[in-house]
Amino acid sequence: MKLTTQRSTLRQAKADAVVLFVHEDPSHLQKNLKELRTFFGKKIDSLIALESFKGKENEILSVYTEKKLSSPRLYLVGMGAMKKLSLEQYRRAAASAAKHASSSSVKHLAFMMPTSGSSSTLTTNNVAGAIVEGMMLSQYKFDKYFTEKKNSDKNISEVSLCAAEESIVRNMKRALHDAKIVCEATCLARDLENSPANDLYPETLADSARKSGEKHGFRVVVWDKKRIEQAGFGGLIAVNAGSERPARFIILEHNAGRNNLDTIVLVGKGITFDAGGISIKPAAGMAEMKMDMSGAAAVIGTMEAATRLNLPVHLVGLIPSTENLLGGMAMKPGDIITHYGGKTSEVDNTDAEGRLVLADALAYAAQYKPTAVIDLATLTGACVVALGNHATGMMGNDDDLMAQLKRAGEATYERVWQLPLFEEYEKQIKSDVADVKNVGGRWAGAITAGLFLKKFIGDYKWVHLDIAGTAILEESLPYIPKGGSGVGVRLLIEFLRNWKR
Repeated sequence: MKLTTQRSTLRQAKADAVVLFVHEDPSHLQKNLKELRTFFGKKIDSLIALESFKGKENEILSVYTEKKLSSPRLYLVGMGAMKKLSLEQYRRAAASAAKHASSSSVKHLAFMMPTSGSSSTLTTNNVAGAIVEGMMLSQYKFDKYFTEKKNSDKNISEVSLCAAEESIVRNMKRALHDAKIVCEATCLARDLENSPANDLYPETLADSARKSGEKHGFRVVVWDKKRIEQAGFGGLIAVNAGSERPARFIILEHNAGRNNLDTIVLVGKGITFDAGGISIKPAAGMAEMKMDMSGAAAVIGTMEAATRLNLPVHLVGLIPSTENLLGGMAMKPGDIITHYGGKTSEVDNTDAEGRLVLADALAYAAQYKPTAVIDLATLTGACVVALGNHATGMMGNDDDLMAQLKRAGEATYERVWQLPLFEEYEKQIKSDVADVKNVGGRWAGAITAGLFLKKFIGDYKWVHLDIAGTAILEESLPYIPKGGSGVGVRLLIEFLRNWKR
């Protein structure tokens, strides 16, 4: 998709359709009507009355301009009340406009940049970025496996952001460039999540990371199963035992060798299919478990975006990847695993496999002497029960690090919510035969999973993000489709842009 800017007024904007954002507040609506009457006369009042358009959220009024404007169509897009104005409102409104435009076979869509409502958050650049995000992400389709591409003739090919002031137009260009990169990285993560397990497995996941690294310039090193065994990654080897496809450990690095930069390590769960192992999952909904590598997808997408944006941080990505299946050599309840670094865990449930592979990676992360470590994993159904699909569960050992992620979540609307790691919960994962047990019973399942991971971290600041509810969606959201959401990429890039030690 081509992104451009235009120095133009509403009358001058050239596209197949031009979008004007309208607020529900009567004063704002009347201000827009006053401008529109100069082009359409009182016909615009009659049309608005006929369609009962009030500027509410998700309302769209399409007007044929009859050559009164340079664009043949004008879309009035409702923003809701001015007091609720936020970047998320712009994302959703832009998504609504883009969906409406593509359904009408519009190829070139223009947005008039708003001239009011500015604040420290709603800067021109932030608003421009939000419009691009809502528009681009709403157009995502996973249609790789269709032999006949549905509605392929209805894709928007160009989007312009328009403003009358040259200074605004000049400043927007960088915002458009950066937002496009982040959206493309998010769509990469979505593509990886939505890919079926017969095409995406540890080896091909590693290949995808290599291709991105070769194209954009970050380092990729992939360990084979022999190297993983030699390193002592007992959790990854144990989970992999039931699968004929060998495990992989994928190491990604942006700004490798830059000793003058803070080192942040991202760890992503890369279970390319999770049948649950011997503790097999129910058949209903098991197909979703091709997306149990959503943490890995987010790490690959974030690494690509961070490199393309040239963010000033030494960024390391660690992805332990395997399938969790039921072969004759599969791990069994009661097994004891020795992880990287020497700590042991008792396997009480083979479907709690994500924490076993993450334990190795988190222990290995200490060798980078990181300033901070963040892991992302579709780890527990308990987190979905607690928070649903609208917030990611967050746990960690550093309040400032969690506060930075919370601010990034509010800015991107990939919101996080802190859960406690009180020591009282630790008795639930106490083992009689090993250092720790991999499940803690029915209660507080997301928390006991986080506490399990905490046993394996080094002397570093750490946050665990349980994305089980936000990565895999059963219903679409305004600019996020059903299926893999790509969650984590926009959150982490915003966090990295504003990183403070």
